[in-house]
Amino acid sequence: MPHPASPPKGVNPWAATVLLLMGNFMNLIDVSIVNVALPSIRTDLGASETQIEWISAAYVLAFAVGLLPCGRFGDKLGRKRLFLSGVGLFTLASVLCGLAPDINVLIGARALQGIGGAMMVPQVMAIMHVIFPPEQKAKAFALAGVVISLGAVTGPLLGGVLISGNFYGLEWRPIFLVNLPVGLLVVLAGFWLIPRLESSRDMAIDWWGVGLFGLAITLVVLPMIEGPLLGWPWWTLVTLVAAIPVGALFLRRQHALEAEGREQLLPMVLLRDRGFLSGVAVVMLHFSAIPGMFLVLAIYFQTGFGLTPLESGIATAPFPLGIMLGSYVTGRFGTRALVGRVALGAAVMLAGMIWLRHAAGHPPADLGPGTLAGPLAMNGLGMGLAISPLFQLVLRDVPGRIAGAATGGMQAFQQIGAAIGIAIVSSLFFVRLRVDQDHAAAIGHALSYQISVFAAILTVLALRQWRGDRRAVTP
Repeated sequence: MPHPASPPKGVNPWAATVLLLMGNFMNLIDVSIVNVALPSIRTDLGASETQIEWISAAYVLAFAVGLLPCGRFGDKLGRKRLFLSGVGLFTLASVLCGLAPDINVLIGARALQGIGGAMMVPQVMAIMHVIFPPEQKAKAFALAGVVISLGAVTGPLLGGVLISGNFYGLEWRPIFLVNLPVGLLVVLAGFWLIPRLESSRDMAIDWWGVGLFGLAITLVVLPMIEGPLLGWPWWTLVTLVAAIPVGALFLRRQHALEAEGREQLLPMVLLRDRGFLSGVAVVMLHFSAIPGMFLVLAIYFQTGFGLTPLESGIATAPFPLGIMLGSYVTGRFGTRALVGRVALGAAVMLAGMIWLRHAAGHPPADLGPGTLAGPLAMNGLGMGLAISPLFQLVLRDVPGRIAGAATGGMQAFQQIGAAIGIAIVSSLFFVRLRVDQDHAAAIGHALSYQISVFAAILTVLALRQWRGDRRAVTP
């Protein structure tokens, strides 16, 4: 594929990036901050178990379904416009969540949040991909990696602080209302600092493709959310199987559109690029490991050893500190040795997961917030080393005009990976916990998935490098 166009002149890419990542961070912490508040929400609103489950499920479904279409909408309508509109909708939905009088309004507002998140998130990487020259992209994507990883662990910590503080007697509501000043700042400053980039206004939107893609994602993500909690009833398995023909219909339509010379929702040029596909596979695997890990760690710390939500958040703080160090190191290498740096990060995380599995499986009697600091810091270091070169690897040769579709597709599969990982890890954890009634044994069993994932990533990267070497010497 042709290389992306040169970045626009007269733009301060770092000022724009700060605002882009502020919006993304607001979305990221909202995914995890809600988990800490669920007991308070259930008591306050008198919600059932199913309703409580849908507070998270409504958000995840709307977000995952909207990522690829909204990435393509950004290519057509303008990425700045869609990003700021997404931040505005997300902020409005956050206020509705914070003021929700009953559980049904809260669930509906969470779905609106997911749509707003899907509108803004694909534009972040797409804009950064265009506004930075090649020599600065490594540092920019390293910063994005820090923000993405911090979002995974800041949510529970911030949620613990806000709920424990019970500010103005609002209990759980500040976890949503805190988004209001941040969202307003991003929208107002974004009008001035985020550049208006060229858009493909003559591009037609493949609405049939949008529908098929949304249905396929729903058929995968919904059973992954519901299955572990319901004990995998028959309909969850039927739904997963049904995703295969629907996905095949989507791909067939994209092929037909390309043959007719029409725009595709997911450009076929991306699906024929083995570098893009292998990179997306690594992204999907990588991000399937992290959310599930933090989910079972929260249960391990709080239910197994009686730590408070705030102490549990503090216990995971070494992870983002490791990310910061790894991101600083990898950012200094620019665009050099991308595959090797991703492999190094995956190798460090493989070793870190083995260490974490051993340490968590053999806890001391007086387990505290600092007990797992070493292995968590090592895992954070590995993630910091890998994220920036991984994003560069996926987007390196993507033309600027389809950057929204590329980043939307990558992040859609990232969300699918997260849903699959959470389903697998939680199933492994709770199955073992029901048998042994031992949190240490359960988390050791669950973390075997993370070990397998990073071993698989190293295998994918080795095959990619080997194929690349063979192509390089083939006449």
